[in-house]
Amino acid sequence: MTQIKSKKRVADHGEVFTSEREVNAMLDLVKPETERIDSRFLEPACGNGNFLAEVLRRKLAVVKERYAKSQIEFERYAVLAISSIYGVDILEDNAVECRNRLFKIFEKIYTDLYGEKCKEECLKSAEFIFNRNILWGDALDFTNPVSKQPIVFSEWSAVNGSLIKRRDYIFKFLVEKSHQFSLLNDEGEMGQIDEPVKDFPLIHFLELGQQDDADKLQS
Repeated sequence: MTQIKSKKRVADHGEVFTSEREVNAMLDLVKPETERIDSRFLEPACGNGNFLAEVLRRKLAVVKERYAKSQIEFERYAVLAISSIYGVDILEDNAVECRNRLFKIFEKIYTDLYGEKCKEECLKSAEFIFNRNILWGDALDFTNPVSKQPIVFSEWSAVNGSLIKRRDYIFKFLVEKSHQFSLLNDEGEMGQIDEPVKDFPLIHFLELGQQDDADKLQS
């Protein structure tokens, strides 16, 4: 059973929302991947996050089962799980709602486990990643619907346990590696198609929220 917000949104954008039962049935087809902490998922028409919310719940359930006895280990692997989930939606309100929904799922699990011991830095890191990973954009032409700037996603990689490496890539390149175009790299020179448009220094996973990232939202 699918759900809608309005007939106009259906007519203009083909917007429908998949029911929880159908979401779980579809995700069960790839169940091992949904339960692998670092397995990346991208929903190119994420809506308000029905699929991504369930993927996040499954990943965090694994993190909780394995690492809940150690708060720092839970935090480290929860951030890794969060960083593996990506979404795009052509409607800005959906992207915002999806970000908020995913953050609240993590926040509740985290606070239920550790209460007053929860770290504000961990919550800020999670929020920062969701802001980078759930974007307002058109997955058909790979741009923001208003600015027409290319969608740029961040790749997050764990290094030496607590450190995170961030590299930003053009979404279109990730989907169509054969598409020939490039942007200026950090040195102001034309970048190669297979190189990130921005490469960030290593940072502790609890310090991600402190980054002064002027372009963290493409909305």
